[in-house]
Amino acid sequence: MRRPLGTAVLLLLVGAVLAVLGAGGAQAAGYRYWSFWEGDGGKGWTYATQGPSLVRPDDGAVQGFRFSVSEDSQDSAQPRRAPDFGTVCADTPAKDGRKRVAVVIDPGTPADAPDGEKPPALRAACALVALDASTAEALASVAKPLRYDSAAMLCAISGYPRSGCGEQVADGGSDEATGAAEPSAAPGEDTGAAGSGDGGGPSAGVLAGVGAVLVLGLAAVLRARRRR
Repeated sequence: MRRPLGTAVLLLLVGAVLAVLGAGGAQAAGYRYWSFWEGDGGKGWTYATQGPSLVRPDDGAVQGFRFSVSEDSQDSAQPRRAPDFGTVCADTPAKDGRKRVAVVIDPGTPADAPDGEKPPALRAACALVALDASTAEALASVAKPLRYDSAAMLCAISGYPRSGCGEQVADGGSDEATGAAEPSAAPGEDTGAAGSGDGGGPSAGVLAGVGAVLVLGLAAVLRARRRR
């Protein structure tokens, strides 16, 4: 028994949609980079909306950095130490003409480390810097050497990692062959292109592909009906 043309087209349409969604899932990946966080008055961490070279924290501020693999700012891992200025700067007395900034540096877990590297221990330090100093200057005063790329993206803190900068990694943490790439939300930036935050949904490109397949399939069904 022959299937009606409309049914055949519908089956092809379903297969095409599943293929597009499967391709989107296979291409899901994250980026390995240092994210930048600001202490929220002792309540927790907030992802910074500006880069560390642009932020000029007040005396008593807490600034955090976390190395991890994430798709965007919405699923990026926070520093694993609470933003506690009083504890970090307890042994650093205030000084006229200077400000104290607590800096928390979390190199992440072995699962986030590049191949052949081991993350150093999480640490915190109290930076005593000029009143107009930026977060980047406060970080440099307690965690040299720093490494940046040509776009001023923070690549390494205290020499970790030894190489790489925002490189794309496949699911499971292994390096992709594509080399370095800009994260969808670079450290300290909010590009407006962040995903839904669930880390598992299809990307905008995949959804666009599904939409195109649906439109083409619907047009084919309508043409088939008109020919009857």
